[in-house]
Amino acid sequence: MDSLNKPAREKRRGAAAVISMFFIIVFSALTVSMVSLSDSSVQISANHRKANNALAAAESGLEILRYWLSHVSLSGNTPSSELFTEVAESLQNDLTTNGLTNITAGYNGSVITIPSVTLDSSGDQNFSVTMTRLDTDTIQADVVGTHGEINRALRTTFRLGERANTVFNYGVATKGPLSLAGNIELEGVNVSVESSVYIESENSNVALSIVGNSQIAGDVAIVNSLASVDMQGGQASIGGERGEAAIENHVSFGVAPSEFPDPEPQYFLPYVTDAIDANTDTTADAVFENIFIPAGTNPTFTGHVTLKGIVYVQPPNVVTFEGTADVIGIIVGDGEMEDNSGINQINFLGTVHSEPIDHLPAEPQFAGLHDQAGTFVVAPGFELSFGGTFDTLNGAIAANGVEFFGNAGGIINGSIINYSDEPMHLSGNSDLYFNRSGTSTIPPGFIPDVVLYYEPTSYSEVTL
Repeated sequence: MDSLNKPAREKRRGAAAVISMFFIIVFSALTVSMVSLSDSSVQISANHRKANNALAAAESGLEILRYWLSHVSLSGNTPSSELFTEVAESLQNDLTTNGLTNITAGYNGSVITIPSVTLDSSGDQNFSVTMTRLDTDTIQADVVGTHGEINRALRTTFRLGERANTVFNYGVATKGPLSLAGNIELEGVNVSVESSVYIESENSNVALSIVGNSQIAGDVAIVNSLASVDMQGGQASIGGERGEAAIENHVSFGVAPSEFPDPEPQYFLPYVTDAIDANTDTTADAVFENIFIPAGTNPTFTGHVTLKGIVYVQPPNVVTFEGTADVIGIIVGDGEMEDNSGINQINFLGTVHSEPIDHLPAEPQFAGLHDQAGTFVVAPGFELSFGGTFDTLNGAIAANGVEFFGNAGGIINGSIINYSDEPMHLSGNSDLYFNRSGTSTIPPGFIPDVVLYYEPTSYSEVTL
């Protein structure tokens, strides 16, 4: 039997070796494939990492660009054709002033460029910026981030516009402290926020003093973080509350500064067509239109005077209205915003009747003035006082020192702006009702700042 089975066993000899070799070959091939796939995965992972680092570099560059462009502030008088040039100059000046040598801004007349800026110590991550002007108000920024040989690009836009955060967002805004004594009420005609108060008071730690029965219906914002509020009197209140609750709930300390737009009295000078002098009778009833009051005239109007159009006062001067003053126009003082001397004054001691400037007759001498609504007095370098009565003052009031006393009170269709660091006094029975409804732009006679606003909805990744 054994001899009969032997050939069969010999035929199967070596089959295991063949099968083993087959599996060795298969597993070897799989090993090679896995090694190859692993190398590819490592390479792909490295490329993803570089791409992500490049994108991170671009995003870092965008944040740096946003930071420095937020410092750009241009005069509202800058011609539109020169705004882009001014942006480039302002950006580079700011970088230089702050001692940055690794970031520079170049301008060739049409494009602002920031050459490659290194972000890490190894020098692998960098960003660069190219800015172009798309239209009058829009600047496009392309930010390219790199890591090694990989690039990623972001595109966004910035809009040129007037600064939104200004002192005209308040009923009263003063660089110096504010003092209320007597029976003063600051109220909003429509809502209490119209009577809100802004105080810088950088040179005095008593920013707000309320003595007697005086009240502020709105809230109070104080820039000086070390400042205090002095409230004396059982009825003294802020935001409808008294005592510590009023300060705790309605006064903010250390707020960010708001912009005091530069006054521009010369804006109204072209409208002036007549002048008074020392020989002009200011005691009788009279009507004056678009008048110029020369330096040193120091007139006192004791009669019933009607003022139409522009009243332009040149310093030094003390102008006093003792009788009744009917004003259909704008009072302008051409002084210096830094002059807190009190040498120049405009005093309303009698009754004031004010009408909107668009109530001026449709006559040639008033052409162009009907569109200048929003300002009642703009008088940098002049102290301004109201001691008589009035129903409504139609427009913003701005001067270096503002005082209301006696029974002066009524509606103010705008804001009161005090450019002086000296205390601003409201005393007596001066109830002021602020109506700022519908005022969303800087009034005539003030130069707004033009700044750059980032438009986040414009963010996108692009291929350059």
